[in-house]
Amino acid sequence: MQYPGYIPVAKKIADKVNQWRLRRNFQRNFLIYCSVIVGLLGGLAAIALKYVVHIMEVLSKNIANHLYYHLAYAFLPAIGILLTVLYQHFINRDHIEKGIGSILINIRKNRSNIKVNNIYSHLVTSSLTVGFGGSAGLEAPIVCIGAAIGSNGGKFFNLSPYEKTVLIAAGASAGIAAVFNSPIAGVLFSLEILIGEITIPTFIPLLIASATGVVVSKLLYSGQLFHLVTEGWVLNALPFYVILGLCSGWMSVYILKIAAILEKGMFPKFNRYQRAIAGGLILGLIIMVFPALFGEGYTHLQDILNGNIDALKSETLFSSWLAQPLLLLLFVLCLVFMKIVAAGITIGSGGNGGTFAPTLFTGAFLGLFVALGVNQTGLMHLTVSNFIAVGMAGALSGVMHAPLTAIFLIAEITGGYVLFIPLMIVSAISYVISRIYNPHNVYWHELIEHQNIKPDQDDYMMDAISLDSIINTSFTAVSIQMPVTEFYQLLSKSSANIFAVLNEQKELVGLVLMDQVRKQMFNQKATTATVEGIMTNPPAVIDYDQPVSDVMETFDALDVWQLPVVKHGEFIGFISKSALLAQYRDLMIKQHKETDLFAKI
Repeated sequence: MQYPGYIPVAKKIADKVNQWRLRRNFQRNFLIYCSVIVGLLGGLAAIALKYVVHIMEVLSKNIANHLYYHLAYAFLPAIGILLTVLYQHFINRDHIEKGIGSILINIRKNRSNIKVNNIYSHLVTSSLTVGFGGSAGLEAPIVCIGAAIGSNGGKFFNLSPYEKTVLIAAGASAGIAAVFNSPIAGVLFSLEILIGEITIPTFIPLLIASATGVVVSKLLYSGQLFHLVTEGWVLNALPFYVILGLCSGWMSVYILKIAAILEKGMFPKFNRYQRAIAGGLILGLIIMVFPALFGEGYTHLQDILNGNIDALKSETLFSSWLAQPLLLLLFVLCLVFMKIVAAGITIGSGGNGGTFAPTLFTGAFLGLFVALGVNQTGLMHLTVSNFIAVGMAGALSGVMHAPLTAIFLIAEITGGYVLFIPLMIVSAISYVISRIYNPHNVYWHELIEHQNIKPDQDDYMMDAISLDSIINTSFTAVSIQMPVTEFYQLLSKSSANIFAVLNEQKELVGLVLMDQVRKQMFNQKATTATVEGIMTNPPAVIDYDQPVSDVMETFDALDVWQLPVVKHGEFIGFISKSALLAQYRDLMIKQHKETDLFAKI
């Protein structure tokens, strides 16, 4: 077994622990012990990142406060993004794997193995990006750090791919839980986004890791990101919650489209440094106009939750204009649409961050816009803080396609369930509308479109099968110019019912099937002299690099049981549907045993 940053002492410790747990038959519940360690480390990493970014943001804002019209906002984001790019290029050597999508790729394609450098690389790069004002979130880097801790912990103790997947999800849960002090939301995030299914055996390690992360947060990070002061909802406000749900759904569609466009990269003809500077300067100009877009934006979010809407006016270039209620309403609407634009520019320019915080910010200000707008009409008075809280859940549900995470996150942050019904209504409406326009969430959309990776659990299990293990390389190949009489002699000595026909370059040109041979053998009018006359075109040819899930779909679509396989154009053997199904059955039995944590205590 290879260990990242190989240390003989660490290897000896790991080997002794593995021998001890196997000797004492602790292979199953050992995963629970690992989840405590991963939860502890994931929680520590999340809190460390928040502390570092908080210090850098305070420093950046102090610099801005000492310059005329906060001119520092014009260049600070560019400095942060440029430093991020420099670190990635010269120190990290471009080995960092950004975004939650990279975690899903490693789970599906790399047997849940994540490079160890992602633990510290995300800590450095996201701190530089967001600390200097990059308008992105830290939740995605925190999840990536926790996932890397879980994966490498699993590799250290030589755990199976499934067990490493659970520890990846445990690390992610601990990170989210530590940041928001929301243990249930942390668990649900991993189940809805990373694993894609909810099972009791998986739930237990995640819950333990998440609870551990919250304990770490309580000990080392006394304050929450923000506090929601909400009141009980009234029945008369229900129609406006429905309107907010509709707006949240459409806004989610907008967020997904803008993020997909901008995060692919700005200025494609520029090199990475030109792109970082140009994108950072554009972002800086946007922040000068809308200072609330600086960094994650949680500070201004807390201000509006406290009813201090005047804080939005204090740093703007046209604060005097915002004394007019309609202009203030228009300004809030601009913040709703511009936050995801700023986040997309940050990430597309080379910065490191995610869309989790921008989504919460957008939903909060959308809720503020609806509440202020209705209150201005005089139809009735809506509780602004309630709509801010519910708007956050609506946006998160629509963008992440994770309604349970959205509902419980806001419910836990508010410290109670007084808004549970509005949260359910708005999250459900937003989710349904978003699913109509986008069948997959912000993370899966890119993977399905460009990586050919699918979220279905059956496909995931299929792709865990090695194609080498089901290729039959004991085949009989014949030349296209072989005389039929010679082929019949070969047939009498073989038990095969399918033969590959190759040309002089050893390339597959056809197949000879026993059914076709029988027709020729008993047809007295048959005049063909070579194998070419009795061969048939293969219904499909499987490429060696093709995912096993695609191979199964091909079998089902063509209703055949054997197909040829080629590697770099050369025929290497046949693949059988029955062998594939047998492997799939064995894998299901093995995973079922692994999920039963208490099978052998």
